[in-house]
Amino acid sequence: MAHAQSIAARLDTLLRTAEIPDYPGALNGLQLTSRRDVRRIATAVDFSSFTVNETIRVGADMLLVHHGMFWGGAQPLTGNNYERIARLITSDIAVYASHLPLDTHPDFGNNVLLAQRLALTPSAGFARFKTIEVGVSGNADVTTSALVGRARAFARECGGEVVATPFTEERRTRHWGLCTGAGADSDTLHEAVERGIDTMIVGEGPHHTAVQAPDLGLVIIYAGHYATETLGIRALGERIAGELGIQAQFLEAPTGL
Repeated sequence: MAHAQSIAARLDTLLRTAEIPDYPGALNGLQLTSRRDVRRIATAVDFSSFTVNETIRVGADMLLVHHGMFWGGAQPLTGNNYERIARLITSDIAVYASHLPLDTHPDFGNNVLLAQRLALTPSAGFARFKTIEVGVSGNADVTTSALVGRARAFARECGGEVVATPFTEERRTRHWGLCTGAGADSDTLHEAVERGIDTMIVGEGPHHTAVQAPDLGLVIIYAGHYATETLGIRALGERIAGELGIQAQFLEAPTGL
């Protein structure tokens, strides 16, 4: 058996946590330690009261999440914030979070795994952020309607739905860019145009991106923030649990968004 600290060190190495820039609230790595051996791991997209309670219910000793405990920034430890922490400490459960290091991983990152599910083969990066490219891109020759259909089938498995900007039935996707989660913003739209990308697959984006897309010659497929980020954390849990010879359980908590 292993303790949370040694598992976290292994995850930090595997994910290159120290090398990948991120948003301040991500605080990638071990966010809450524990004292006991880890015999079962739970994984979830988001840290919440629900996932904390489910982690306790399934008897896990460590929770791995994509969006961690401090996603909203520093907050007083009162109310629900206190209750979540108190339950974790009382149950001696550790929490580890990985945001962009997980998104960008070449083997079990959200972006490469979603590309695989959509039968797309990445050949380059996409969605620049500081020194990294968070997403992936590549070439294809598929009708955009077929690609939307693949995305819709996947999203529905995760309790979500797909929205796509307008396109003609005969339109074909030849150059695509993919960035899970909140992948559509003005920067990624302009980057797509620079790279000659005609179709973007993202989790979500603000209203103005759907307004801008037709004027830029783009189709954007919004496949759901939650759905597009289920793959990486599930795969990460299975990977580390396999190395340790223990069990991992994914906690489903779809938002529909």
